[in-house]
Amino acid sequence: MAEERTGRLRSGWTTGACATAAAKAAFTALLTGRFPDPVTITLPKGQTPAFALAYQGLSGEAASAGVIKDAGDDPDVTHGALIVATVRRLPAGSGVRFRAGEGVGTITKPGLPLPPGEPAINPVPRDMMRAAIFEAASALGAAGDAEIEISIPGGEKLAERTWNGRLGIEGGLSILGTTGIVKPFSCAAWIASIHRGVDVAVANGFAHVAAATGSTSEAAVRARYGLDESHVLDMGDFIGGTLKYLKSHPVPRLTIAGGFAKLLKFAQGANDLHSGRSQVDFARLAATPGLPEALRAKVAAANTAKQALDLCGEAGFDLAGPVAEAGRARAAEMLAGTGVRVGVMIVDRQGGIAALAEDASA
Repeated sequence: MAEERTGRLRSGWTTGACATAAAKAAFTALLTGRFPDPVTITLPKGQTPAFALAYQGLSGEAASAGVIKDAGDDPDVTHGALIVATVRRLPAGSGVRFRAGEGVGTITKPGLPLPPGEPAINPVPRDMMRAAIFEAASALGAAGDAEIEISIPGGEKLAERTWNGRLGIEGGLSILGTTGIVKPFSCAAWIASIHRGVDVAVANGFAHVAAATGSTSEAAVRARYGLDESHVLDMGDFIGGTLKYLKSHPVPRLTIAGGFAKLLKFAQGANDLHSGRSQVDFARLAATPGLPEALRAKVAAANTAKQALDLCGEAGFDLAGPVAEAGRARAAEMLAGTGVRVGVMIVDRQGGIAALAEDASA
């Protein structure tokens, strides 16, 4: 169990940390016939957690060990999954090699930290496993040449709830982590997925990329422009982080799609659209240019952004249009100098397009 806490929330372990613990235990058993349980590993920042084994298997040619992924209080899709490492000896000088077993994906598109054809085991977890194998081998006076096969039973089904499909990772989950520790509700994995989505778009030369706040807006923007899912970034509330990464990794054309309230908050200056971290400024909304005087007080007193939008709609005033344009102008300013042509699409709750502001050159 991870003991580090953020407030009252319990931290957990990455899939990379669990895979490292399982690999070290399996390699040790392969050499000695005994599984260390619990098994201790060293994380990139020097912490030395111990992991209990949930599975052990030993044959003449291979050893397998499994660790249950504990993500703490983070809503991680792999929480509770069994991470299994099967280790086999290799000839001296071979080094450490990696294979994707059941439930672990294989990379099929460029733009990720590893080339197509490689198992989706990220560089830091690979380094952690190499270090763990070297440590165990050195302690036992043996060579550290080994093949490590990582499996996650049921991982292919779990991967349907991740970005892997649109990133070109087929057949299962990725083995992730940069520190070994999952911070609860840090959303680091989500933001990392946004970055990888941009990387794939850049590497594959996508001419048009969309960034959507949710499934309804994603469906609308895909239908409007005929975009494949690999061309859409599921940015959630992280519009600021998405644009910041696009600033240094630009694409030719970007369409931001989302609901009225979220994109209104962005147009008013928010970079995090979560309801707990940003709010609509109704007084500022009431000052929208062109808004009839008779509506200003009503908009200023509205309880929700939807109420303000409905009030204006009933009176025949298009409130979504100027909000979309203000959002487009702000995004264009944030991406100034990159050459990215930006558009903003406001999508209603039924999936219809309430407003669309496009770059004049798009």
